[in-house]
Amino acid sequence: MEQRVDKIAVQIVQQAAELAQRRWRGLVWLTGEAGACRHAALALWQAGGWQLPVWVAPEPPQGLTKADCLPPGRARTRLGGEHDLLIVDAVSPGVGFDPDAFGALAGTLRAGGLLVLMTPPDWGERPDADYARLAEHPFRPEQLTARYLVRLAGLLGAASEVIRWPVGDEPLLPLLPAKARSPVPPFADADCLTADQAEAVARLVRQRRRRPLVITADRGRGKSAALGIACARLLAAGEAEILVTAPRPAAVESLFQRLVALCPAGQRQGLAFVLGERRVRFVAPDELTRLAREDAVAGAGARLLVDEAAAIPAALLGEWLTAFPRIAFATTVHGYEGSGRGFAVRFLERLAREAPQWQGLHLGEPIRWAADDPLEGLVNRLLLLDAEPALAPSPVSPVWQRVLPAELVEDEVRLRALFGLLVQAHYRTTPADLRRLLDGPGVGIGALVADKAPVGVVLTGDEGGFDLELAERVARGERRPRGHLMAQSLAAHAGCREALTARLRRVVRIAVVSPHRRSGLGRTLIEAEVARARHEGIDLLGASFGAEPGLIAFWRSLGFVTLRLGLTRETATGEHALMVARPLTQHGAALIAELTARFQRALPGLLAFELRELEPEIAAALLAEGESLTLDAGDRRDVEDVAFAKREPALARPALHALVRDALARGVPAGNGPLCLLVAWGFQGRNNEWLAARLGVSGRREVTARLRHATAMLLG
Repeated sequence: MEQRVDKIAVQIVQQAAELAQRRWRGLVWLTGEAGACRHAALALWQAGGWQLPVWVAPEPPQGLTKADCLPPGRARTRLGGEHDLLIVDAVSPGVGFDPDAFGALAGTLRAGGLLVLMTPPDWGERPDADYARLAEHPFRPEQLTARYLVRLAGLLGAASEVIRWPVGDEPLLPLLPAKARSPVPPFADADCLTADQAEAVARLVRQRRRRPLVITADRGRGKSAALGIACARLLAAGEAEILVTAPRPAAVESLFQRLVALCPAGQRQGLAFVLGERRVRFVAPDELTRLAREDAVAGAGARLLVDEAAAIPAALLGEWLTAFPRIAFATTVHGYEGSGRGFAVRFLERLAREAPQWQGLHLGEPIRWAADDPLEGLVNRLLLLDAEPALAPSPVSPVWQRVLPAELVEDEVRLRALFGLLVQAHYRTTPADLRRLLDGPGVGIGALVADKAPVGVVLTGDEGGFDLELAERVARGERRPRGHLMAQSLAAHAGCREALTARLRRVVRIAVVSPHRRSGLGRTLIEAEVARARHEGIDLLGASFGAEPGLIAFWRSLGFVTLRLGLTRETATGEHALMVARPLTQHGAALIAELTARFQRALPGLLAFELRELEPEIAAALLAEGESLTLDAGDRRDVEDVAFAKREPALARPALHALVRDALARGVPAGNGPLCLLVAWGFQGRNNEWLAARLGVSGRREVTARLRHATAMLLG
């Protein structure tokens, strides 16, 4: 038996050699019992003379060391690296298939490499061990469906490019074209591997002020490496500092690797590269936004490179666009995290308005494999990395439908269109989200459909319903059941036990196809979800999102009110997380009244301290939800003395607070300039230096004059 396994392993290694001649990669689907699969995979490991193999599992098998093994949770640490053999263990006891790890690592495999996936022979008949991450309280993993795994097994079984090896039987090797691909000639630019990459580097190096550059590419096109090559050349030309940012440091690892290789006289120092007096420095999005708002990093010669821009909210990208004279955005069009298509829809419209001379460049030629590599298309199909929304008719008269996951797994075209819409509309979507869509407990899907094409979709998750004892323990921090993000957050941060015992439904995602946004379809989706939730006895319909004036206005127009605002900005988004809800029952209305009263009671103090740096427009929008105040005779006299006499504004602060609330109650928009100025000064205690910079004036006297003018404007 052992000799037979070794012989088959040699056969497959020979197949890999033929793939290498075509600059292709291959997937080996190894099925059988756990011990037999590991034995066969080890035979492949030993037969190939691999230079960069890795075994993806929590622990290495007997015969390998810890250094040979990569836990799935650390897959992102290999982004930008290369492998020629990936063995993914989804068969051993306690181990399951991690969609995010599989998606991230597949892009690191170079031409001639093999991706070996080990699964049980009956894969898909039950949830695997990785479903423990999906099983929210009170569900156990074995209670969930396994539609996602059924779909994967079906696609692998039908794919002619897959090397199928049932352990104990002969492998099924795909037929390869008779003629090998011609070798790729060396490229003229010694640092670059394709003409596309060289063009990207050239444009980055010669970029002019206020000419933003947008680089898009599929995975494996050398986008991040191009940023690193450009940084090396800019440092060599004397550039003092280049800032780079991305959702996480691992995304720019290949950038720093190219810097180290091309600038041997320099030194890597954590998240920076130093060459003499010059440097390239990584700054996280939240910190970059803070520094930019304080004018601590921007300036006449400042340069910023943004990698994986699709995974960063458009509002932050817009701020950086204004702050940095030279800025480049690079993003993956179809990637394991984020969507360049959504980036295009959300951000490029603003770019065209504010920087009409922006330039775009798409990198199409792969670096690590040939353009017709079969593995790239297979992984895209398996994980729906290239999912796109269906073309929608115009004008559109959609019909609302409830969508069942069991229907989607039987209709690949419909699944692809619906998931493509979710990907396009959200800045961070991962392969694991597809598994949640098909198998997540409590998941609800509603869609607006026109001519069989989904033009809008809402995805919800059910939360709460805890018994009193568990709710008390959670609120006291003694238990943290899996899931129930909103209910547990309200309990932990607002001390509200009732948020755990009530039935809450959270809007996880809402998306409308780009040509039909701002046409009322989002409102239709939410109102349909309100009706369904009310019919099913749900107490609250809620949502959580990054605080941004447009989104706050959307949810407020639908009857949602703010329950909680995160005190710190999310590292990857630079925004504060906001939770809103709408009551659907009498019990829900009582709960909302309690939570909103608590939040509004705490808000002035938070704005003065923890939320002092919150955008005044957002602060005003939150204050607008509070108690309405009208100016009494004393307040009006104080306010008029500030506006039309020489009363010191600080001595009339309570009256100016009342003026702000009165103006909001009268319908003055939260984004009104004079109102935001009074909010920043009166509620948030912004100092004269900050106010002067925002107003474009100098000195305390001019700031005070503007405050008086703002007060007069709000008095009407």
